[in-house]
Amino acid sequence: MGAIVLLPLGVDDTALDRCLAALDRSTPAGTAVWLADDAQAGPRAQDVIAHWLAQTPLQAEYTRRARPLGEVAHLDEMLQACQGLDVAVLAPDSEPAPGWLAHLHACFERDAAVATATPWSNAGQSAAWPRLGEVNPRPAQLDALAAACAGLPPRHPELPAAETHAVLVRGNARRRAGRLDVDSYAGWTAALIDLSLRMAGLGWRNVLCETAFVARAGEGITAPGDMEALATRWPAWTARLAGMLMRDPLHETRQSLQQRYQQTIMPASQGELFAAAALLPPEPSA
Repeated sequence: MGAIVLLPLGVDDTALDRCLAALDRSTPAGTAVWLADDAQAGPRAQDVIAHWLAQTPLQAEYTRRARPLGEVAHLDEMLQACQGLDVAVLAPDSEPAPGWLAHLHACFERDAAVATATPWSNAGQSAAWPRLGEVNPRPAQLDALAAACAGLPPRHPELPAAETHAVLVRGNARRRAGRLDVDSYAGWTAALIDLSLRMAGLGWRNVLCETAFVARAGEGITAPGDMEALATRWPAWTARLAGMLMRDPLHETRQSLQQRYQQTIMPASQGELFAAAALLPPEPSA
């Protein structure tokens, strides 16, 4: 069985609409997708979900709690329901590019020591492209960028921790590391980072899947106090992240992706120029 895509819902119905449309375009038909609502989605978002459920080719389910449980406890409940299975946690304001899930799966198959695989993102901090550690604009041509990513050599360099615009989490590693820490963190972003660091402490790897891309509307917002709690518990992670942002070990890989992306979109641009030139009236003869 393939991974289950977990989508913990938020309050932004416009971003959710874009996310669900991107899921349909980029994910194989029949993929299991679980939209879990911790009593957050408003009436318009529920209409968006109902319309999407009626026409999506994915094997999708929607659940809604009568009362909020809390971000971390809610995602932990989802993970426990998928015990032993690989899960792809997807932020509700993300836009997966074509092939994203297949490439994350391939990353797991290449290296059994990988606990989490994170794709590139325009707002991915240590997995950010084209500029590391920045919130870059959403790429204009996601299909072309996905093709460019797919052409990169799959080396899967290690990241300081998982990033949470999208991350595939191995079920076996999750079972050994335990549940999310519902007591120390208010938001699921920090709780997932904490889980990935616990898995790394057990000898697993958190890696970049450079052959996949998931766009995001903006930088993920962490709950107040969560980053301080992470830094206190994991001071080595804070130092590794800072060192990565300063040394930029992925510079060459990001440059290579930039070149491939430009080469991918260039023929289309040139074709548009030739088509436009063909529509011009002929110049009068002398």
